[in-house]
Amino acid sequence: MILSVYSDEHYMREALKEAKNAFDEDEVPIGAVIVCNNRIIARAHNLTEHLNDVTAHAEMQAFTSASNYLGGKYLNECTLFVTVEPCVMCAGASYWTQIKRVVFGAYDDKRGFTKIKHRILHPKTIFNGGLLEKECAELMTLFFERKR
Repeated sequence: MILSVYSDEHYMREALKEAKNAFDEDEVPIGAVIVCNNRIIARAHNLTEHLNDVTAHAEMQAFTSASNYLGGKYLNECTLFVTVEPCVMCAGASYWTQIKRVVFGAYDDKRGFTKIKHRILHPKTIFNGGLLEKECAELMTLFFERKR
């Protein structure tokens, strides 16, 4: 049996599908997927409006779903793909999950975790930003233009 190994771009496109779902539901269009052993184990998008909960970010929803799927709180063999750079809250939560990798699309110049001087990800977490940045940023721009 040959295992199919998808690229990071493939998984980011799956996160973009989640972001589009959020957009269609009038939520800030951020989507996330968590991958473990080349398999998507969690899909999520922002639900802050729907749940009336400021903590219901896509990443937080994905962490909960992945932990439930795996039956444990640590995601140290998993990768989070998220369309926008995680905020400090989500980056801090990723620390506690001990997630192996964080890959994000668009940078968030106002609230992104990379603006913090201190490293807030787990010391073993690898992160990469800017994957499909243009597509991820365009969805956010369109959403906020429609709000004005």
